[in-house]
Amino acid sequence: MATELWAIALVVLGTIVGSGGPILLKRASEKKLSSIASLIKNYYLMGGLALYAAGTILFIPALKGGELSILYPFVSLVYVWVALLSVKFLGEKMNLYKWLGIAAIIVGVTLIGIGSG
Repeated sequence: MATELWAIALVVLGTIVGSGGPILLKRASEKKLSSIASLIKNYYLMGGLALYAAGTILFIPALKGGELSILYPFVSLVYVWVALLSVKFLGEKMNLYKWLGIAAIIVGVTLIGIGSG
């Protein structure tokens, strides 16, 4: 089965959507989480879980369009998006090693994408 371009695009979209999850969960961790009521009222927590779920839901139909061995490595793009979003929304800093790691992920995913054709 050849992997369709739309399936790869859907996985990449899922990683972009899903990458908001960890950002919101980080914000949720700053709140008081001592009871069920405080968990339910923590909108960052609920939003983070919803974004994780949405990213996963986007991944499921993509599996019909290609091989898992091609599509699943694209999930590693979440690390790229989370690193960039962490700088923007959490004020985290990037250093040379983080940039090299992001470059390695992008090169790896690109090679897998090229190899799928």
